[in-house]
Parts: sequence; structure tokens; C-alpha cells
Amino acid sequence: MPGLACLRPIVISGPSGRAGKSTLLNRLFDRHPHRFGFSVSHTTRLPRQGEENGKAYHFVTREEFAQLVTQNAFIEHAEFSGNLYGTTIAAVQAVAKDGKICILDIDMQGVESVKKTELNAPFLFIAPPSIQELERRLRQRGTETQESIRSRLDQARKEMDYARQGGHDKIIVNHDLELAYQELEKYCLGEMKSNN
Repeated sequence: MPGLACLRPIVISGPSGRAGKSTLLNRLFDRHPHRFGFSVSHTTRLPRQGEENGKAYHFVTREEFAQLVTQNAFIEHAEFSGNLYGTTIAAVQAVAKDGKICILDIDMQGVESVKKTELNAPFLFIAPPSIQELERRLRQRGTETQESIRSRLDQARKEMDYARQGGHDKIIVNHDLELAYQELEKYCLGEMKSNN
């Protein structure tokens, strides 16, 4: 993977749905726009209301995604809930060219893929206080089917077990958004210093 070994992005993962990961990351980017950048992933899922192509994700067809796979364009890619997701080398390089530390927001399969690369990235996991609290947050959102909730919770259990068994360098439990943010910010700023 030429040109990536020296970048040392920060890999952040956590259960999809309502662990608070997106809220925490958005706050980090708002407060430190010149220090951290987000790699925009590719996905085959349809855009949700308000999502812009090229900003939230690069929305592509399965055929386009498959073509990128054959071109070895991805650092990691995985399938979740019937949709494909992946982070391209170009997306990470674009952030680095702006002089920023790249934040990779990926799932457990992606973490396992990145661990096989030469990126030497630190791995951070954002966890909900409990599976029960995650379920409550998902139901409160009111946009998920019963099947979708069950699928998300099953995956969340696997990801939380993986994190607890040493799959990540640090786990932040999002009991309180402000405290979780302070922990995230401190960790990421510390990693930024170690990059310099």
C-alpha cells in the first residue's frame, strides 16, 4: 500500500445506530477543523434524507464498487445489512494532503482489515453504556424495523465483545456525551502529537 505507511490515521469504530459515535466525531471536526479530517467512504446503500454524495458517502452501485475492489482501491471493505462499505486509499490520501490526521470510521471487519496493513493506526472503540441502552436509543429513533434493530443489536454484541477482548487500543463508554467527548478529544490530540 504505497504512500500510506507514514500517515498513521486514527481508526474509530463502534456499534452502528446510536452509540453516539457520529455526534462525537462531528464535534471533534467542528472544534479542530485544521487538525482532523474525515475519510469519505464508498457505499452501495441509498442516501438518507439530507446526505450529500461525496460528503456523507460516495454513493455507488454494486458494479462500481466491485470495479474498485478489482482495482485494489480499498484499504478495507465490508458488507453490513446487505450493503457494501469501503475506505479507499485515495480518500485517506486526500485528508493527508490537507495536512490533517485522517479519522477512519469503520466497523469490526474494517478494523480487522486495517490491522493487516502497514498503517500502524491506533484503534478506538466508542461503546454505548449497555446493549439495553443501545436498544432503547434505537427504538427511540423510530426509523428502524424490528428486524433491523435485531440485526444491529446482534452486530453490536459481536463488536463490543471484540473490543473487550483487546481488539482496540482504547474503549470510550458513552454514558455522558460531554465526558465521552473530552476523552475522545484528549486521545486524538495525543495521537496527533505522536504523529509529529
